[in-house]
Amino acid sequence: MTGRQGGSSSRGEMKKVNVDLLSLSYGTLVFQLIRDYENDAEVNTQLEKIGINIGTRLIEDFLSRSQMPRCKAFQESVEVICKSAFKQYFGISSVEATNWNSAMTECSLILKENPLADFVELPEKHQGLFYSNILCGVIKGALTAVHQDVQCSFVQDVLLGNPTTEIKLKFLGIIKDTIPAGEDD
Repeated sequence: MTGRQGGSSSRGEMKKVNVDLLSLSYGTLVFQLIRDYENDAEVNTQLEKIGINIGTRLIEDFLSRSQMPRCKAFQESVEVICKSAFKQYFGISSVEATNWNSAMTECSLILKENPLADFVELPEKHQGLFYSNILCGVIKGALTAVHQDVQCSFVQDVLLGNPTTEIKLKFLGIIKDTIPAGEDD
């Protein structure tokens, strides 16, 4: 048991416990979705939907805590996701945005670590499952909440035998109909 008993527990130890708890709880969620749905594609869809709901709420918390001004460009939003948000909410400290296209509207996020995938081994019959697909939903939900329409999908996953975990982001445009009056610059 960890905690602040006698002042012996450090903040770093508590954070590790929280990440481990998240990882194990997430595994239970994925297991239940696998039992409830017919195929991996539907589980992937459900994980993304759950992530979108989480992302729309996390962005509010992130913006209120960080006091950051609204990002003006997709590239700026991606940098904030990589440098701050992943670490703050998922304990993922090494995310790199790479493979930008010339228009700066597409990139890949390379996750050097993924605590959601700790303690996980996918059975052979689930090779179409993107186990951490909730992350795509979280990114999509958060960016949609700040008026950026994106596609977000897994390209590679170490759980599927790939050498790295890669998420592809594609900026589709600004969502104008939801931008509050006076903020459309």
